[in-house]
Amino acid sequence: MSRSRLSRHTMQQLNEPPPLDPDYHRALTSVTKTLDRFRGCRESEKEQLRSDFAQLQQMHAKLVSGRVDVAVFGEISTGKSALINALVGEAVAEVDVKGGWTKEIWRVPWDGCGYCVPGLGKSQVVLVDTPGLNEVGGAERAGSAAEAARQSDLILFVSDSDLNETEFSALVSLAAVNKPIVFVLNKIDLYSPEQRQRLLDVLSGERLADIISSENVVTTSADPREVEYVIESTDGSTRNEWRKPEPNVADLKNRILALLEEDGLALLALNAALYAADKSDRVAALRVEMRNRAATKVIWGYAVAKAVGVAANPVPVVDTAGGTAVDATMVGHLGYIYGIELSWAHSRDLVKGILKAAGWMMGAELSTHLVSWAVKAGTLGWGAALTAVPQAAAAGYGSYIVGQAAQYYFEHGASWGGENPKSVVARILEETDRKSVISNLKSEIRQKLLSNKYAEK
Repeated sequence: MSRSRLSRHTMQQLNEPPPLDPDYHRALTSVTKTLDRFRGCRESEKEQLRSDFAQLQQMHAKLVSGRVDVAVFGEISTGKSALINALVGEAVAEVDVKGGWTKEIWRVPWDGCGYCVPGLGKSQVVLVDTPGLNEVGGAERAGSAAEAARQSDLILFVSDSDLNETEFSALVSLAAVNKPIVFVLNKIDLYSPEQRQRLLDVLSGERLADIISSENVVTTSADPREVEYVIESTDGSTRNEWRKPEPNVADLKNRILALLEEDGLALLALNAALYAADKSDRVAALRVEMRNRAATKVIWGYAVAKAVGVAANPVPVVDTAGGTAVDATMVGHLGYIYGIELSWAHSRDLVKGILKAAGWMMGAELSTHLVSWAVKAGTLGWGAALTAVPQAAAAGYGSYIVGQAAQYYFEHGASWGGENPKSVVARILEETDRKSVISNLKSEIRQKLLSNKYAEK
């Protein structure tokens, strides 16, 4: 019985693929962790990142299965689709004599290429057909073509002549994606041997010298034009007959396979790792942008609310006590935006720490409050109308500074980022346009007070 178990275990080992390269595992782990970061986003963030999440899931599936994507780029009528048909060996892509038929991204399995990623027995090579570079309305599909380039492991750039400005610009942009590029000079049957050699010399020696190595410049004839033959019969009579030669893509196929055999596994791993890093950076940047935008809105909202509350409150002292509660509530709200939960006591202590660090600024605000308290007390509250706007603006400005400092604190993971509160608050005060903030606050206060139906009374 134990021998039977051992036999089954041995059979399982024999059927299992060899262990993958460590870099491949690290790349897969990187993609998985980035997916987890997406899943950890809030719903509002997920909505903004929905397409990125779907693209990263596709990359994960691609990496797990070992799918190699070979993206085909080129202007319309250069024979991209015919080239795919010739490589695959059957008419899987439509060919239109007018050109420009490819409106979307098409993926065609290249089952007969004979390549398999080591360790992944079910891997496959896929040819990705993209819209023509100069197609009318192609700008709308530039994003999907660029994404195809980023997801691809190898790029074929197809041309049928010397490079024009559009082709050269596109080629430079593709080179910046840091993927191997094979330049394909197609339709060589249209050139004489001398013309062909002169064209290759110009391309390899000048146009492509700093972009593509000469060994990655190959020639093809994916859809050869018909050739007229003179057929002589046994009786000596002759007749003319047009015949279509077989496609000539052998050099291209050999070059693609040579690149994959040499670096296929590494290309997949590097491509996935770079892709995951790019998406991870995008998640981080978007979260910071969205949270900062929400924080700015919250800070201003609480600053105005505090200012209006102070202006509208005829009872001295109570307005400032309420203002402190507003600041603590604002800090708690900001903590929630940045994913940090604070107790009420912690929020209040953070406000006190920021106010203490603010020093002279809060001293000026306190002086304004003392004057307003005296007037309110002497007029039993009826003097609030005289002091409302300047006092409220000072209170709102204080909340604005508290909010800016708290935002910095939360942006740095509930810390002062290696600084002390005093230096952070001093920098915020220095960088804040006090006159502009107070002017805007006064405008908001007047609008809020005048919108009150009891204002005239």
